[in-house]
Parts: sequence; structure tokens; C-alpha cells
Amino acid sequence: MKNLFTMFAVSILIGSTALAQNIIKHAPEGFDSLKTGIPHGKIDTISYLSKTIGTVRKSLIYTPPGFSSKKRYPVLYLLHGIGGDEKEWLNGGKPQVILDNLYAEGKLEPMIVVLPNGRAMKDDRAAGNIMAPEKVEAFANFEKDLLNDLIPFIEKNYPVLADKEHRAIAGLSMGGGQSLNFGLGNLDKFAWIGGFSSAPNTKKPQELVPDTEAAKQKLKLLWISCGDADGLITFSKRLHDYLYEKNVPHIYYIEPGIHDFKVWKNSLYMFSQFLFKPVDIASFAQYTVLGTPATSNVRAAKYPQILPDNRVVFHINGTEAQKVQIDLGKKYDLTKNSQGVWETTTDSISEGFHYYSLLIDGFAVADPSSETYYGMSRMASGIEIPFRGADYYAEKDVPHGEIRIKKYFSAITNSWRRLYIYIPASYDINTTEKYPVLYLLHGGGEDERAWVAQGKTDLILDNLIAGKKANPMLIVMMDGNFSSGISGFNEQALKTFENELKRLVIPFVESNYRVTAEPGSRALAGLSMGGLQTLYAGIKNTNMFAYLGIFSSGWWANQPALSDPQYAFMKNNVDTINNNLKKFWIAIGGKEDIAYNNCITMLSKFREMNIKYTYYEYPGGHTWPVWRNNLYNFTQIIFK
Repeated sequence: MKNLFTMFAVSILIGSTALAQNIIKHAPEGFDSLKTGIPHGKIDTISYLSKTIGTVRKSLIYTPPGFSSKKRYPVLYLLHGIGGDEKEWLNGGKPQVILDNLYAEGKLEPMIVVLPNGRAMKDDRAAGNIMAPEKVEAFANFEKDLLNDLIPFIEKNYPVLADKEHRAIAGLSMGGGQSLNFGLGNLDKFAWIGGFSSAPNTKKPQELVPDTEAAKQKLKLLWISCGDADGLITFSKRLHDYLYEKNVPHIYYIEPGIHDFKVWKNSLYMFSQFLFKPVDIASFAQYTVLGTPATSNVRAAKYPQILPDNRVVFHINGTEAQKVQIDLGKKYDLTKNSQGVWETTTDSISEGFHYYSLLIDGFAVADPSSETYYGMSRMASGIEIPFRGADYYAEKDVPHGEIRIKKYFSAITNSWRRLYIYIPASYDINTTEKYPVLYLLHGGGEDERAWVAQGKTDLILDNLIAGKKANPMLIVMMDGNFSSGISGFNEQALKTFENELKRLVIPFVESNYRVTAEPGSRALAGLSMGGLQTLYAGIKNTNMFAYLGIFSSGWWANQPALSDPQYAFMKNNVDTINNNLKKFWIAIGGKEDIAYNNCITMLSKFREMNIKYTYYEYPGGHTWPVWRNNLYNFTQIIFK
């Protein structure tokens, strides 16, 4: 178990591959103060001929303490923002002071730092309308000036190491975008790249890193940092999210702050200490002060936050409780800090969706900072942990279907009940076409909302249909609760479900929507409890359903009174079942799935009876990441 971590800590002790090392997470007080009694570097102005622009341009250059023309140095090119020029870092960031102090502490490799004017035009002053199109375009044009004029000038006139392993580029705001654009666009020129509060000029991630394998091989360090209250943080986050998805090593560093030099000076302090040294990729996730607010948070809520290693930071305000805990699979005690905020950091949490509860003096409630979901037979909080395989349910620029909510009166339960129905994007366009239907069932303690809110059904199908991996279909999600909990889950409850499905739900759908009313165009699937309902109603009605999907389920091995009649029915109807079903698809979440043993026992009985089925295993236990994956795979094989 990892030690408790607070948001305002600046360092923790962690284990590295061989030796423990102290990881500094933020610059200490006084890091940018001029110190006497230490060696100092030198700032000079240089002029170089820019053939790109057709003029002589100026740049600043910092040479380190003890600089010698007999030694060869690596080079950092440090870029300014849209409202500055080559002097912006000098005037606002004190880079020479920060670097001098780091040299004095033995934390920096000796390097030359070049501070150019990134506005590549003849009149390159930061005057007039700095947002004028020609001035903005000049920042893009600087790539040619940098590569073809400035770098050759530096390498001709200074004792530098002229290979990509000894060349770095970094910048703030507009310069951060330039650094990412130019650096990632020229991996044969730069092995060290830093974007500090990168601006909207930053290219889209797919354009920046089209070849992720090349980036993994060629980059020594990719650093992305920003203040948490900076309105431009979305540009940093979208690149981080893409790199995380593609498993490209990088540091995503977030600290309290806005779009100013307080943040950028700290970024320089942190970034420069990595340069031109061996780096430990395994430690990258440790380098941040703040995490990223979970996507499952309510609007504008800063917590919970997810750290790069998938630990979760909780801050709870405004309670006079004696004890506060978070129940997220295991219970974590929170402590009250000096500001009266209860806080804790969890262990690393597995990827995907998880229910959790806030325990106030032992009483379970929903966290007001998070979205709530009906699960565990009550409204509970839920949190999305970043998942590298989540692309198939990401929001994309594809035609989107919609979720329609329909109420109907059930004469069986003598109550109004509700259906959630996924309608594909083409339904209201192709008004003469009829569609197949998947009837999709939730698990115990959930209801008809689950497959939409927790399962991402609409996004999964939108993406599959757009990619022509699944045929357009309606998905009907009904309320499968017909008993009071698992203890009341018996054959009578299953029979009630079967009647509701056959007598009310299917007729309602087929009379109100353009669907094909034949077995080959109907599928039935469900998770956990819904899997048992599918086994019961689906197997008994293979004349109605050609496709059955069982997710994380199986007849209970320790309840023969319930399971034995089901097996007896199957044994007496083997040929009918095998002939009628085009696909009997059974999936489980690996050995860690609580339904695993029941499922394996059930499958052994199927084999004894010669029941044909397809088995699929996806690790992750009895969880929504598994069931999302099950839906993704099952819908690709039905109605074909």
C-alpha cells in the first residue's frame, strides 16, 4: 500500500529500480532569488542572418557558469509567448537566476540556453495588434528560421553537441505550442521537448504524434505542464489523453496556478533538471503536484482528482463528522487538514468505471462532487479511471443516435415502467427501413438506466456503426427488477421477467418502432442477474431469439433447486436450442470475476449435453469495463 499523499506536498520518497531517490515535485521557496557567493552564467545578445526572413535577427544566449570554449555543450532552445520576444523570459522569468542556483546545487547538466524571437518576420517586435494574422503566422514560420538559420548559426559559433540527444526545445504559451509542434514534428532534431501552458497553436495530437512507436523510440523526455486554473489547460490535457491512450511515456505536470510566470518558472525549474541525463520512465507518473479532475465529476468540481498513476485524491468540504472514509472497493480514512478539508489519496485504482461511497461516521452517502448512478440498489457515486482501451466508447465526430425514454403500463406488475431505447442515427433518415433489436439487461442492484449511464451503450454503438463493424440496430433496455434482492431471485421472479418481456415489452417495441419482428432479428443479452434472465427466457424461447449473450453470469452451482430444472429443460431440447440459435455467446471477466466458478461449472454441463456455445474471456472481474467490452464484441457478431 502506498503512503498517504497530500496535495500540497512537494516531495515524497519512492522506490526506484535499484536505489531510493528523492523526487522533488515543486520548486522550493527562493529558487528564483539571486544568490551571492555562487558562480553565475552569462547572458549575451547575438545576431544571426536569417535567410528564411531575409534579415538579421537577434536572440539572447545564456552560457553556464565556468563556460569554456574547449568543452562542448548541449543546447536548450527556450521560447516565449505571443505577447513577448527574446527578452520575455529574461524580464519575467529570471531563467539565468533559476539555472545558476540549480548549477550551484549540482542539479543541472551544463548547457547553453538560446532564447530566440519566435515571431519570424522582419518587424518582429511585440507591438501593435499581436493577434494580427500575419503575426500569428510568423510563429509557425519560425520553424524554418529555427531549423535552417538559428541552429546552424549556434552550432557554427559555439562549442555545442550537434545531435538530437543533446538538443532540447521548450517554451511557454505560444512558445509551448511551437515547442510541441516543432519538436514532435522533428524527432530527428530534438529528443527533449517541453510544452509549458501550451496555447491553441498546438496541433491536434494525431498530427503531433502520428507515429507513436517512433516517438517512443526517439524521445528522451516529453514534458507537458500547466496551471490547474489556466483556461488553456484543455490543449495540454488533450495531448496527455492521447499519449496515455497510445502508451507514449511523458510527464503530465499540473500545479495550482494560472497563465503566468509563477507556473512557467516552476516548469523551467522542473524540466531543466531532467535534461541531458539518464531518465527513469517508470518514475514519470510521480512528477505532478495536482491530479486531473475525473471526467465523472459534476460540472466545475475539482475533486476527486486522478494522478498519472491512477491513484485518486479526494477532498471533502463542510462536514463536522468525527470520521470520514471513502469506500472504493476498500475503505480509505480521510484526515482533516489545517483548512478543515478532509483529504486522502487512494492506492492505484484499476482502469474504467467504479462505484464508490462517502462514509460519514459510517453512514454511506453519495459524494456531491461526483455524478451519481443507480447501482448497489441505491444512488451511488461513480468514478471513471482513465482506460487506455477506451477509444471504442469515446465521443467522436460520427453520426450519433439517441436514447429515447418510453413509459408503458405493466398489467403484470400493475405499475408504470420505463424503457431506455437506443435509436441509431439512420433511423429517422431511412424512414422505410426496418431494424433488428437487441434486448439488453442490467445487473442486480441496477435498473434500465445502467447500460446508458454506466455502460456507454450509445457511444459504443455509434462508433461501431460508423466504422461499419456493427449493423444498425435498436437496443431496448428494460427494468429487470422483479424481486427484492438476490435472496428473492427465484424461478418465480424469472418467470415474471419472461412474461413481462414476451407479453409487454416486445409487443410494445414492435408496435411503436420500425423493427423486424422475426427471430433472426432479435437478440437477448444481459450481465450478471441479467445474464441469468437471458439464460432463462432466452433458452426457453429460442423460437423468438436467434442470438443470446451472457455476460459475467452462470447458473448458481450451489442452488440446484433453481439450476437443475434449467439443465433438465436444455437436455431435453438440445437439438432445438442448437438449431435455433445462430450465436450463444458467453463471456466472463477472468478468474477474478465473482461469477467465474458458476460460469465454468455451467459450461461443463453444456459440454456434457453437447450444447453449442462460444466462450470469451476478458480480464477485469465483475465490473463495467468488462461489460462494456462484452457489448462491444457481442454487437459485432449479431444480425449478420
